[in-house]
Amino acid sequence: MKYGDAVRLQKEIAGKVVAYDDFSEIKRICGVDVAYDGNIAYCSALVMEKNQIIETADNKTRVTHPYIPGLLMLREAEPIFQTVRMLKDDYDLLLIDGHGLLHPRRCGLACYVGVTLDKPAIGVAKSRLCGTVQPDGFVELGGQALGYLLGRLYISVGHRISLKTAIEIVKLGTEPLRLADANSKAQKRRKGL
Repeated sequence: MKYGDAVRLQKEIAGKVVAYDDFSEIKRICGVDVAYDGNIAYCSALVMEKNQIIETADNKTRVTHPYIPGLLMLREAEPIFQTVRMLKDDYDLLLIDGHGLLHPRRCGLACYVGVTLDKPAIGVAKSRLCGTVQPDGFVELGGQALGYLLGRLYISVGHRISLKTAIEIVKLGTEPLRLADANSKAQKRRKGL
């Protein structure tokens, strides 16, 4: 996919993001993360309910796009889609290591994955791509609060959830995402499956 096509796709997806609570209940949370070794992506998805691991899926794929700031979706979406398709059990929410609406085009990886899978999704990023952190922790972009800084994590809406609820969920813990991160890195050390 060319840069211009990817930007147009992001703008199209941004228009489909639902930034309010659009779910009945959240019981099972799926954390998903990707680690890299050159042009190989090691992706892990891990589903938890309360403190119990329900299921994990690990996958190794070849990367087809380089990392381009603002276009992480090109690099990570396909490994994520392939890995979550391997899950046999359903989940109610995705925690994704990447941005959601807190993105220059209002379409980070969490929005792209959430809209494509039509699942509630939260972006949980380790670095700020854009916006200004306010004294109350909210991150503003273009006069709108599109994210929240919690410790060293930037929380933003991916899809079908409000920022308020996203913050509340992440405050309860990011164990599914932390374990998916650890699994993807362990997979990389083992050089795959």
